Amino acid sequence: MSVLEEPLKTAVGDRTAKAMAEHLDLHTAGDLLHHYPRRYAERGELTRLADLEIDEHVTVVAQVEKAAMLGTGRGRRLEVVITDGSGRLTLVFFGRGAYHPQKELLPGRRALFAGKVTVFNRKRQLAHPDYKPLSGKDGAGADAEADEWAGKLLPLYPACRQLASWQLQQAVDTVLDGLEATGWEGVADPLPAALRAERGLVPLREALLKVHRPKTKADLWAARDRLKWDEAFVLQVALARRRHADGQLPAVPRVAPAGGLLADFDARLPFTLTEGQQRVSADIFADLATDHPMHRLLQGEVGSGKTLVALRAMLAVVDAGGQAAMLAPTEVLAQQHHRSITEMMGELAEAGLLGGAEHGTKVELLTGSSGAAARRRALLDLATGEAGIVVGTHALIEDKVHFHDLGLVVVDEQHRFGVEQRDALRAKGNRGDDKRTPHLLVMTATPIPRTVAMTVFGDLETSVLDQLPAGRSPIASHVVPAADKPHFLSRAWERVREEVEGGHQAYVVCPRIGDSAEETEPTGGKSGKSGKGAKGGKGAKEAPSPEDEAERRPPLAVLDVAAQLSAAPGAPLAGLKVEVLHGRMQPDAKDDVMRRFAAGEVDVLVATTVIEVGVNVPNATVMVIMDADRFGVSQLHQLRGRVGRGAAAGLCLLVTEMPEGTPARTRLDAVAATQDGFRLSRIDLEQRREGDVLGQAQSGARSSLRMLTVIDDEDVIAEARDAAAAIVAEDPELTAYPELRGALASLLDDEREQFLDKG
Repeated sequence: MSVLEEPLKTAVGDRTAKAMAEHLDLHTAGDLLHHYPRRYAERGELTRLADLEIDEHVTVVAQVEKAAMLGTGRGRRLEVVITDGSGRLTLVFFGRGAYHPQKELLPGRRALFAGKVTVFNRKRQLAHPDYKPLSGKDGAGADAEADEWAGKLLPLYPACRQLASWQLQQAVDTVLDGLEATGWEGVADPLPAALRAERGLVPLREALLKVHRPKTKADLWAARDRLKWDEAFVLQVALARRRHADGQLPAVPRVAPAGGLLADFDARLPFTLTEGQQRVSADIFADLATDHPMHRLLQGEVGSGKTLVALRAMLAVVDAGGQAAMLAPTEVLAQQHHRSITEMMGELAEAGLLGGAEHGTKVELLTGSSGAAARRRALLDLATGEAGIVVGTHALIEDKVHFHDLGLVVVDEQHRFGVEQRDALRAKGNRGDDKRTPHLLVMTATPIPRTVAMTVFGDLETSVLDQLPAGRSPIASHVVPAADKPHFLSRAWERVREEVEGGHQAYVVCPRIGDSAEETEPTGGKSGKSGKGAKGGKGAKEAPSPEDEAERRPPLAVLDVAAQLSAAPGAPLAGLKVEVLHGRMQPDAKDDVMRRFAAGEVDVLVATTVIEVGVNVPNATVMVIMDADRFGVSQLHQLRGRVGRGAAAGLCLLVTEMPEGTPARTRLDAVAATQDGFRLSRIDLEQRREGDVLGQAQSGARSSLRMLTVIDDEDVIAEARDAAAAIVAEDPELTAYPELRGALASLLDDEREQFLDKG
């Protein structure tokens, strides 16, 4: 076992090791050494107290300005005011806990303080903080200490209530001292020496020393450069090996013959494919023609024509004698895809029926609510090969579903599926002893920054559709500040009525359904600030801010809003045909509402995010999103993509009660300012930060990235990807790189390895 894999209790003791494991998820010496300082305080630098966040566990460097013992008897307390030049913070110690700090925290004394920031009587405070004096000397003694600390960078670690920053620093020092005493014996360097030399990177032992004990800022830069490369390179090697292994799997080449179903379909299209659609289709057809399975990610802006590209790929596979399955996350989306595909194909989707085309096939729909007769027919047609295409939900994964020759799996909005579900559907391509793997096309309408695509989807080839088809109209987006300017909301409903009177339709989106079975929490994204923050600790008397009030109010609900808009004679949309749509409706009822809305029989559809993806009603021109601050950036971009899909311009109104200048309002302003989904995805990622890039974000585990940030380190990730690909191409088993193999074993525990295998 590597020295870095030794349990922490051997170095820091059982009690400290237990606290580190429970509260910081640190278990081994390596975990601790890769728990890097959050930032560094320079000698003489005082941390800005003005920037502290309420409810944040903080470590600050500050100087005692004044201290006083107040009250009498059991109510005695010590209040200490500390300052850093930018602001002040009150420390309070009660009862017997006040006597020791009273002797140490004298005016002029500088110290480290750690605790949770709360509010009492409208002033921020730390109650019973941990502290560590940095100077208790005067005159020559103080000068000597100043010399000792001169130029030194003081590491400040991500901490918790149980472990202050300096306690973590002491533990790190203990581990580093032990490694130094043994000459770092047993600590392998995962980066090949040639790669380190080529990139000018310091050895691992030097990087760890410099990140925890930097003497200069140049030390920090050198350490960070090296440690970022470690994370990027080891991850990219894992993904490169996955791509290499995929390339060794057998698959049936699927080449569409000339003059077949695909040619007939192309001939009936009433428009010309965009250059992007033609380019991406060519890439997909080239992948399908190989004897190893395609693994391709197709991403593109809302309305860029991904479904058409996927359908042409499915038709090519059917032409070549195989079958294709499209997996959708919801019944509404599956029904929408089935309807769109059959409408685009026309008689080509009516094989075996009177009037069906010569080169046609059957297109089946299979969902959990499919009737018994329809289900039996679909299962039979899939087993015999009569149905070349099937669109469905999780129902496609059931054991009873068997394919005659599954050649292509298309996964729409892949982020809504677990890896096990995708893997289960692909496994249906294995027939008996024939272990050939179906080709895989993953689609997402959520624009993904290039660096994320290289990490999260690093084992997939990526295609991007960034060109909208001709005829798509622009979408104007505006923030409607309902609390600040109520008349703006009134005008929003007037605009909805004007669009309907002009022959168009509208969506109204709410975060919640509003029935008794529902939680009161919003279904969308958070606005980025806890509603508890501004109230502070026990005994606080400060009035809640408008932002707090907006967050504490239950999110608006579909059933309530629909009634308020249309029920009463004086309601904003009285007289219009208003219907509701949400996930708890019966499938037949949902499909009926969508059909009538698509047919123009419904003026306004009040819905949850069930209409977020795939719903295509070109006549819908306006969308009002209520409590828009409850949704994430990418989700808002997805939602507004439901309008402006026809010849008429689209309008999206983002209704919020959040005050101007708050993070939530800033986020909405960014959405309103641009239709560039890739730009918005960067904003979204900057706010949310990275989850675990190996897939553990789905279960809430912490990120495997500690130094690398996928939004800022694009160059490092791109270079690491190229270097990893070169090494894996030369030595797939990493026989010549035992240290790198060891690093991979540490990175890829069983669960993460399984994720890569199935992803």
